[in-house]
Amino acid sequence: MGDSTDDSVPIDIDLIPLQGKECVVKTSKGLISVFVCGDQGKPALITYPDVALNHMSCFQGLFFCPDSANLLLQNFCIYHMNAPGHESGAAVISSDVPLLSVDDLADQVAEVLDFFGLKEVFCLGVTAGAYILTLFAMKYRDRVLGLILVSPICKTPSWTEWLYNKVLLNLLYFYGMRGLLKECLLHRYFSKDIRCSMHGEESDVIKACRRLLGERQSLNVMRFLQAINERHDLTEGLKKLQCKTLIFVGDCSPFHAESVYMNATMDRKICALVEVESCGSLVTEEHPYAMLIPIEFFLMGFGLYRQATFATVTSASNESNPDNRPLRYSCIAPELLSPQSLGIKLKPIKTTRPAQRPF
Repeated sequence: MGDSTDDSVPIDIDLIPLQGKECVVKTSKGLISVFVCGDQGKPALITYPDVALNHMSCFQGLFFCPDSANLLLQNFCIYHMNAPGHESGAAVISSDVPLLSVDDLADQVAEVLDFFGLKEVFCLGVTAGAYILTLFAMKYRDRVLGLILVSPICKTPSWTEWLYNKVLLNLLYFYGMRGLLKECLLHRYFSKDIRCSMHGEESDVIKACRRLLGERQSLNVMRFLQAINERHDLTEGLKKLQCKTLIFVGDCSPFHAESVYMNATMDRKICALVEVESCGSLVTEEHPYAMLIPIEFFLMGFGLYRQATFATVTSASNESNPDNRPLRYSCIAPELLSPQSLGIKLKPIKTTRPAQRPF
């Protein structure tokens, strides 16, 4: 990547069941990989993953759900942005390339939108990626229609987090992406339930994530983690943010308290919180089915619907949730929907936890 001089390098990639192309976009902050899925004439959904993850390891659980096709893939063209140097097969970013701050990364998102000719977008981010997209929404308010944030962070790191990240940075520098570091990252992403199964065997989700982490360039991960470890507080900006926002967080996430704080800071008329029980930070992979119904109601406020009828959707949802174990959801404020379009008000959502999804 570091030696490329072209503005865009298209690479056709076939996915099952998705198809798309990867473009390496040249920005003033450096090169960035964007994987584009879908009809570019549709509304745009920008995704941004957490530290050490790319779009495949962070979002495939959600987008590969059978029920997500009618909801997300048929309503949007998906632009999967990866943090610099986090895409599959990436080379090590040259030490001559300046380190990027969180503001630089947010500005880079704006340049990617300009490259693709996108004026207004929806955003979906996980933890560090959620921070970058939230900051982008604050700096470019007229360009973000709605935010879907998974286990977001919004404050400066606590001393505990700052020191912990410093340890991770040293591990990355001296040892690379090896056993102990992978364990630390898996603890960041997943709940204990899925990391330590009753039979002592790792789930397919954990095995796949561990394998994909091994493909990351440790020095590239260092650059993103260092930027996040030097992030600034977004509290004052959150109070002024006006785009509709839907927050998901697992109640076992290390960032649960910060996500709840973010929801409490924002205007309750535009922000809703969904807490997923027995789940870590990476809800998109650990319990993606828990996201579908709240996202469906959220998108109704923008006039975006499933193609299937509500009865069909409800039946399909019940079939995909055989465990009947409880989740805890906060109330989605009626203001998040369009009364003119729906003529309804929502009560607090109660649904069931799905069975563990094979990777």
